[in-house]
Amino acid sequence: MNKELIRISKFLSLVLRHKPETIGITLDPQGWVDVDVLLAASRRAGVPLTGEILRQVVAQNNKQRFALSPDGLRIRANQGHSVPVDLGLSPRIPPKHLFHGTATRFLSSIAEKGLLPGRRTHVHLSVDEQTARAVGRRHGTPVILTVQARRMHDEGFLFYCSDNGVWLTATVPPEFLIFPAS
Repeated sequence: MNKELIRISKFLSLVLRHKPETIGITLDPQGWVDVDVLLAASRRAGVPLTGEILRQVVAQNNKQRFALSPDGLRIRANQGHSVPVDLGLSPRIPPKHLFHGTATRFLSSIAEKGLLPGRRTHVHLSVDEQTARAVGRRHGTPVILTVQARRMHDEGFLFYCSDNGVWLTATVPPEFLIFPAS
């Protein structure tokens, strides 16, 4: 994606995941907003967003953060919300292991408290170490934690898989984490 599309993607992340009120929109309970409402509100906020640019961002976002409804009339973020939404995801049985990328400076807190969603509604987990490493790199020197996801599931924890393949769970207690050897 070029710099302008990246800027628009960050803007969409803000308004579709965290602060829709900044441009005067309201997400429905499932996180959707009408595309026409989003476009008009964006223009009023000084972001020259068109339907064509919006479709480009949705199609070209390497993390597939956004989804258009089948009829193309609504848009939402696939996951990562800090505002309450019900994405309509059904619980799923996770693979044996999932991965979480973080920065080394957070390890002592994670060892004590586990993985917490922070400002988001879920902890985000990856199916592969490469994706987790890219996430961890955004926060500093990356470290990959292995989550014993199937064991968690077997002990009653719920897992969901978003439309873009990110696994979600409410929390990961420390006893389900495998830390890399130091």
